Amino acid sequence: MTKRILVVEDQEDNRQILRDLLAHAGYEVVEVGNGADALPAAAEYRPDLIVMDIQLPLLDGYEATRRIKADPTLKHIPIIVVTSYALSGDETKARGAGSDDYVAKPFSPRALLQKIRQLAS
Repeated sequence: MTKRILVVEDQEDNRQILRDLLAHAGYEVVEVGNGADALPAAAEYRPDLIVMDIQLPLLDGYEATRRIKADPTLKHIPIIVVTSYALSGDETKARGAGSDDYVAKPFSPRALLQKIRQLAS
């Protein structure tokens, strides 16, 4: 059975990179371009994992992660924050919001896929 990944990323070029990487690795990819759409997309598609950007329009990735993790029907879904917004303390803040892992951009595709395989199993 193919695993489904929800990508929450506002930049089309970054979505394309993630889409290509994940599709090539055999994942089904669902995408949204802002944080406000993350919760309804997670509820509708029930992904096996979410890749979440932090700097998003309408609702940032921290708050989108908090809302997903606060929903009893969605809180089991692992969330990996993948962001270029990698300042000191951001990983702690992302984990405090409920993310299961954190990856700074630019990222190693191999390392990201390894984390996804571990968490989406």
